[in-house]
Amino acid sequence: MAQDIAAPSRTHGILKKYGLSAKKSLGQNFLTDLNILRKIAEAAELGPEDGALEIGPGLGALTEHLARKAGRVAAVELDDRLLPVLRETLAPYPQVRVIHGDVLKLDLARLWEECFADCHSVSVAANLPYYITTPILMKLIESGLPFRHIVVMIQKEVADRIAARPGSKDYGSLSVAIQFYCETETVTRVPPSVFVPQPNVESAVIRLTRRAEPAVRVSDEAWFFRVVQASFAQRRKTLANNLLGVFMPKGERARLEALLAEVGIAPGRRGETLSMDEFARLSERLKAEAEGRAD
Repeated sequence: MAQDIAAPSRTHGILKKYGLSAKKSLGQNFLTDLNILRKIAEAAELGPEDGALEIGPGLGALTEHLARKAGRVAAVELDDRLLPVLRETLAPYPQVRVIHGDVLKLDLARLWEECFADCHSVSVAANLPYYITTPILMKLIESGLPFRHIVVMIQKEVADRIAARPGSKDYGSLSVAIQFYCETETVTRVPPSVFVPQPNVESAVIRLTRRAEPAVRVSDEAWFFRVVQASFAQRRKTLANNLLGVFMPKGERARLEALLAEVGIAPGRRGETLSMDEFARLSERLKAEAEGRAD
């Protein structure tokens, strides 16, 4: 029986055979820890009737573990140097389809229809390039596609921000954006030593599970996120100072403070102290004020 693709000796053998090295511009770091790969695949909760979408399969290490569980696997790879490698390493797994492309440019709804139309459920599992983690996560979430789970290895610092709660130093607009749509949990932490080459940062595997309904109900999601972004614009500033000039003329500070008081928020608080419910109340009140001024 052939060694797992992720076995260090096989990983090095594949790289040597094809004359490859990790491409820094694509954020490539090849994972060589079988235990962590198993944890990622297990967290995706895949069965024979399920599908898995992988982003950046690299040499196929995680793809192999997904293929052992899922009925269908679609692996999107940007680096054309890796296509012949994947044809070799994934040859034993006919349920895997490798797609050459940039996931940020792909039509995910079309991919879903072509690859997963007959699947019971679909989860994402990936070792994401750290430099484009947030755009990829937001595209997946905002696609509206019913992914069961999104299980990704990302930079630990970003994982901490995603899972952060109000009042912590890591809590910010990314925390609110992800938690609005998903429940979050940390699966495991990952040291640099299990990658080839070793990155300069710690990593973590997180699992996002889409909520049946958003965490809070708002009348206009785009407006809600505009309020959130403005609230965190300058973290050292108070909430009132961040919002003034964006949602209220600068000369109307007293009016803004009165609106904040109406929804039970002291104007001297900072954005990182607000809960999701408080952001929702603030958003609705500011929207009502804007609509009243427009009439």
